[in-house]
Amino acid sequence: MFKLPKLLYSFDALEPYIDAKTMEIHYTKHHQTYVDKLNEAINGTEFANMEINELMENISKVPEKIKQAVINHGGGYANHSLFWEIMGSKAGGKPEKQLAKEINSKFGSLEEFKKQFTDVALKVFGSGWAWLVINSNKKLEIIFTKNQDSPLMEGKIPILGLDVWEHAYYLKYQNRRPEYIKNWWNVVNWEKVEEFFKEAKK
Repeated sequence: MFKLPKLLYSFDALEPYIDAKTMEIHYTKHHQTYVDKLNEAINGTEFANMEINELMENISKVPEKIKQAVINHGGGYANHSLFWEIMGSKAGGKPEKQLAKEINSKFGSLEEFKKQFTDVALKVFGSGWAWLVINSNKKLEIIFTKNQDSPLMEGKIPILGLDVWEHAYYLKYQNRRPEYIKNWWNVVNWEKVEEFFKEAKK
């Protein structure tokens, strides 16, 4: 059964870009609820023994009576688990090594990548996520998903994700999603994104 993953930094570590109260509520309340509801949905089934990525990749095999619950809460669990990891204190900066080369090759420059990613994040209607993924052709791609849908359900491996649900930013930014997105780049842990990139490219 799933447990809330350990947060590797304090709630105030991402200040001033993401405030401590939002982090605390987001992690201890929202993410914990996804954990609890996911466990409730899969308890006593064969899916209880799967790793989260395997579960989301095999969503088509989940029985209809629990499928939407697994999509909502399994996706919420997976998405947030990655989200915490790709952020950190004293982060920001820019990608290096192979990831930087691929971003430049695909998008022309880091600045153009950020612009395209930001545009996608701004256009998510309601609740959802913006993602940088490795697609089935092992290429970088920017996508969005609605609600807590996981890119893994589409056969795409997320390496960078931005939560644009209002609960991720509303206490500090209210309706100013563009400001939240702009500031979020200051806490992206590019070293971790590079790790996910290398793993996904294998």
